[in-house]
Amino acid sequence: MNGKEALQSSIAFGDKVAQAYLADLTDADLLVRPVPGANHIAWQLGHLASAEHDLIEMVAPGSMPKLPAGFKEKHSKQTAASDDPKAFCSKAEYLTLLKEQRAGTLAALAKMSEPDLSKPAPEPVRSHLDTVGDVFSMQGGHLLMHAGQWAVVRRKLGRKPLF
Repeated sequence: MNGKEALQSSIAFGDKVAQAYLADLTDADLLVRPVPGANHIAWQLGHLASAEHDLIEMVAPGSMPKLPAGFKEKHSKQTAASDDPKAFCSKAEYLTLLKEQRAGTLAALAKMSEPDLSKPAPEPVRSHLDTVGDVFSMQGGHLLMHAGQWAVVRRKLGRKPLF
């Protein structure tokens, strides 16, 4: 397995875990907060789609599908406290957007050479990501970080552990 294949595998694992955690949740479930002040899943899904878009655009400009107009603003830090269902997308819309962004990520990764992956990460993210490969690796890891929070919401909703 080469570096690109390892990154693809890591990203696919994040997708698999996330899909399992989201599979039986409803639109209303996506607005449940595990504790007061924590972000609900709907906001997190928007954050994930926006972050993936922006990060991959940094390392592969022009490679990512466009997000809907106003989407990033709808999922900014300023909107994280909102519990208004009308302020967020449906689960189906989030899953479609995430799938589109993921396809863009994988297409951008496919065009990278192995030496490209060792290049320094863009300056805005270099404080926590060293290389272009790290930017791609983060896509699966970022999803898993949030999926850990979703496990708590699932338990709060009475669902059994999946993993």
